[in-house]
Amino acid sequence: MKPLSTDQIRQAYLDFFKKHKHTVIPGASLIPENDPTVLFTTAGMHPLVPYILGEPHPAGKRLTDVQRCVRTQDIDEVGDASHLTMFEMLGNWSLGDYFKEGAITMSFEFLTKVLGIPVSHLAVTCFEGDKDAPKDMESAKIWRDAGMPEERIGFLPKAKNWWGPAGTTGPCGPDTEMFYWVGEGEPKGNPASHEKEWLEIWNDVLIQYNKTAEGTFEPLKQKTIDTGMGLERVAAVLQGVPTVYDTDRLKPILDQVLKMSPRENLSAGNEMESGILRHARIIVDHLKAATFIIGDGIKPGNVDQGYVLRRIIRRAIRSARQLQIPTTGEFTPALAEAVIREYGHVYPYLKTKEKEIRDIVSAEERQFSKTLAEGLKHFERVVKESPSSISGENAFHLYDTYGFPMEMTQELAAERGLQLDKEGFDIAFQAHQSLSRAGAEKKFAGGLADHSAETTKLHTATHLLNAALRKVLGSHVWQKGSNITTERLRFDFSHESKMSPEQIKEVEDLVNWAIEKDFPIAYHITTVEGAKEENAIGVFDERYATEVKVYVVGDKEMIFSKEICGGPHVARTGMLGSFKIQKEESSSSGIRRIKATVAGGPGEIEVAGKG
Repeated sequence: MKPLSTDQIRQAYLDFFKKHKHTVIPGASLIPENDPTVLFTTAGMHPLVPYILGEPHPAGKRLTDVQRCVRTQDIDEVGDASHLTMFEMLGNWSLGDYFKEGAITMSFEFLTKVLGIPVSHLAVTCFEGDKDAPKDMESAKIWRDAGMPEERIGFLPKAKNWWGPAGTTGPCGPDTEMFYWVGEGEPKGNPASHEKEWLEIWNDVLIQYNKTAEGTFEPLKQKTIDTGMGLERVAAVLQGVPTVYDTDRLKPILDQVLKMSPRENLSAGNEMESGILRHARIIVDHLKAATFIIGDGIKPGNVDQGYVLRRIIRRAIRSARQLQIPTTGEFTPALAEAVIREYGHVYPYLKTKEKEIRDIVSAEERQFSKTLAEGLKHFERVVKESPSSISGENAFHLYDTYGFPMEMTQELAAERGLQLDKEGFDIAFQAHQSLSRAGAEKKFAGGLADHSAETTKLHTATHLLNAALRKVLGSHVWQKGSNITTERLRFDFSHESKMSPEQIKEVEDLVNWAIEKDFPIAYHITTVEGAKEENAIGVFDERYATEVKVYVVGDKEMIFSKEICGGPHVARTGMLGSFKIQKEESSSSGIRRIKATVAGGPGEIEVAGKG
């Protein structure tokens, strides 16, 4: 029997949960609209934050989707058998409907009946319990009753089998994870006893507690199920291939990379010299991620998502140079085209934006070639100053500033007969990596956003700001991203030129006028077509389900803002206090950025409800 393809697995998942009364909703953009904890969507639950916190979802209490995700905290692991920067996450949710028994029995049925995985090759783990919450014997019993053998059920501590809260307080709970045997010989034990021989493929998060400011764990009124299954990992398991790069959608791209290299004896099936195959995999992963990120509206830059995009494109180019692939502007667009060929039928927006994607990666490739040329000039200066050796500090400067991989510096040093302080480079690199990981833990923590009174006010202020910008600058203004912390909002929008001081003041005054009017705020549920007909602000693409929530700011006399959003928002604009624009600047080509704050207003707020 022919193994299931990636496309078949994706569709089988949606069909299975649709049969179990879940509404299939479209995956969201890789760029989070209202989650300040992340630069990218890192899990399927991010777009569902308000609904997990209790907002009613227009599509009901049972949901399922396929969410494209980007995670960069493990970027240095990319190129091994299972790590990817960009991947597809299959997910299903229960928002106050079924809980542990429903989630676990459906998971077991899908794995064994639909995917046909033998029970003997599956294992699970549950939370082992601690002072905060008891051992999850309930989940273990449900697994046993479903048909999982006792020896395949392991218990692990909070570090392995617990989710959240995202901050110091909030929703959290144990999880139960599913694994496939990847060890030698007959399967044995479970991940608690044979960790390295079991590969995680699915995770059911059982959100049932609220961690309070006092550190206690109270039962939640609405218990939530949040699951995530890595599509590429499951495809590798079912197709019987050793890595995710050998699956049916990624292997053609990998083969194309290897064919582009003039190095001898390169093929995906060969055991290559150390590092060569890893470079090819890095190229596949990074340019796949770059293609999707650009498709979702991001351009290479020096901050935030743009910086990450630039970093992964340049890492791919560095790996291409290691494979002796020319990088003069044609390499990256050829790979972007290969990615679109494999994924455009599932994500049509990639086809729509193919020319833009190709042009952007090509320009970045050409620019990076110039940067590398500048790096070579710096290398010559280093050699002139120190004719006998290259210090670790200088080697790292070449890496960090000019993008020189260590291998390139080693080759150049060897050609000149110079000593290279590899140990000094490693020390500098590890220090840099520690700082990067610390930043990643903050930027890519993942999980539920902070929906405190402060962030709810600022979220509401972005709606007023968006409306005011369109009134002052014109209807060409569209939101291109936002980031909200407890201190300030950051709002990116389409506009070619720098705003004048007069325009900035006019926008600020208009927002404050709306605050002073103390307009009511409420939402209603309508269809996508209905939202279009009532001129609600929104980018109407495949991200929206059949029904959407439209938040309206205003009264019978005047509607100030009408925008599609998941919420939450304050109930009246007067709760914002006052609005102040701190800075207006360029974000990237054709995109401007405003940073602003709100001050005053009540400490306790009322959240906008259904109107």
